[in-house]
Parts: sequence; C-alpha cells; structure tokens
Amino acid sequence: MDKLKQRIVEDGMVVSEEVLKLDKLLNHQVDPQLMMELGQEFAQRFRDEGVTRVVTVESSGISIAFATAYALGVPLVFARRKKTLLEEADMLQERVPSFTKGIVSDILISRDLISAQDRILFIDDIIAHGDAAKGLIKIIERSGAKLVGAGIVVEKCFQPGAQALREQGIRLETLVKIKSLEDDKVIFAE
Repeated sequence: MDKLKQRIVEDGMVVSEEVLKLDKLLNHQVDPQLMMELGQEFAQRFRDEGVTRVVTVESSGISIAFATAYALGVPLVFARRKKTLLEEADMLQERVPSFTKGIVSDILISRDLISAQDRILFIDDIIAHGDAAKGLIKIIERSGAKLVGAGIVVEKCFQPGAQALREQGIRLETLVKIKSLEDDKVIFAE
C-alpha cells in the first residue's frame, strides 16, 4: 500500500517513539476516497470468509469499517464508548484502556446487533497494545458469533497488540506495518 505509506509520511506526525498522530488522515479528518480504497482492499482480502457484519470501536475505526462494510455489502456495527438513555440494560460490554487517550472506558454493543449466526470481521485504524481489539473480541465471543479475522490499517510492530492477536490464532491483515518511530521518523517494516 504505497499510497497509504506516502500519505502517512506526508500527513502523519510523530509525537513520540510510541505515538503517531494521523489526525489529517484517519482520526480527525478523513479522506473519503482513500478510505473507500482501503475498504476495497480489506473486502478483497476477506471476501471468501462469508462475513455477515463488520464491527469496529467508536470512533476512529468507523470510516474505514464503513468503507469495508460497504464493499462487502454487509452492515457495520460499532461498539459505543458511552451508554445512552436508549441503551437496554443487558448490553454486551467490556472495560478497555485506551493507549493514546490515556483513559479506561467501557465499550458496548447491543445484543440485538450481533448473534451466534454472524461471521464477524473486525476493522480498526491502528493497533498498538491491542486493548480495544481484545475487548471487542471478548464481546464477539460472548455473543456466540464467529470472528473470521481482523483488518487493521496501521500496525505498530514495536508494540505488542498485533502479535498478541496472532498468538490467539486470529487472522490479522494489516495494510501498513511500522517498525519504528525513532528520531521523529516513520520507519516502515517490509
């Protein structure tokens, strides 16, 4: 994904050796054309898995998950980070820390939105420590649905999240792997 790498170099900002800010690309401002291309890529990689739902965590993963769900022709479900007045009492829920936000919050999905008959594709923007992914996977498991895999736009290889998912036997497809953010430079893994 050379185009994605180029955009990361042009629009990304290395905040520290652990944090890459992608606000101009994925998190605060979104390039719809690029998101649709990335969604097509994930759809192509998972097309033969019989995906019935794409699932992500509110909020940064929504644009890429939407593009993927659109390309696959299936619904998108996103885990909310806050309860609303309309939520039912019996939600699928998991408490997860956020590395970049520095907070712990609950993620919630209505039991009406995923079921044991579903084949779920998890999509997200970045994986660092993988806490949100692990929490969402627990929710999917409790629903009885089958997780067919995870698609991540940016994998930070120097942090443990992606490797932890692979060690659980989860099929993980990443579009760009970053080896290092040392010396204020993005170094891509091959």
